[in-house]
Amino acid sequence: MKFRRKSEPSPEPVSETTPDQASEAPDTSAQSQPAGPYDESQVAGDGVERVDLGSLLITPSEGRELRLQVDEASGTVQAVMLAGPDGALELLAFAAPRNGDLWSTVRPQIMADITSRGGEAHEREGRFGIEVVCQVPVKRPDGTVGTQPSRIIGINGDRWMLRASMLGRPALEPEASTDWEDALAQVVVRRGAAAMAVGEPLPATLPDSARRVD
Repeated sequence: MKFRRKSEPSPEPVSETTPDQASEAPDTSAQSQPAGPYDESQVAGDGVERVDLGSLLITPSEGRELRLQVDEASGTVQAVMLAGPDGALELLAFAAPRNGDLWSTVRPQIMADITSRGGEAHEREGRFGIEVVCQVPVKRPDGTVGTQPSRIIGINGDRWMLRASMLGRPALEPEASTDWEDALAQVVVRRGAAAMAVGEPLPATLPDSARRVD
């Protein structure tokens, strides 16, 4: 596991390529599609080993590295990312109303923000419901401007919403990203009992095993 200071650049891939249904019923066969992401109450005592990041419990994923972006001044975790050779999955959890649909509320706001920055965004129906496929202008380390393709997925839970951003190949090839979607489906959210404002980020914490990479 690695974690980065906030001032360091994100390891997100940059591309100039433009990217070109959710399952309604679970399959009970051996090849059944995972029903997650899960609430912590759904996995209690299941014996699966997960990395405890406070609000997020992450199942280790073969071929992918767990990276944490940490604010150097406060020591708080700003972003949680699973990174692999072909892309990355960034995870953020937020407080939401019970039995509410926060994703439907924030999705138009996300799209409006992207277009206001000169990017492009459209909706598509995916495995987890309606998601946002976008191209956002970004500045490369050499000063040139490229585009960052991403897929933003929102999952409503029990008083929480999980926002997942897929970068790289899983953003450019949605129909060929089952392995990344499987990794997302294994994420567990710990909401906690504390009162929080709707839309407030659920705090993530560093595990004891974290080591600094300068």
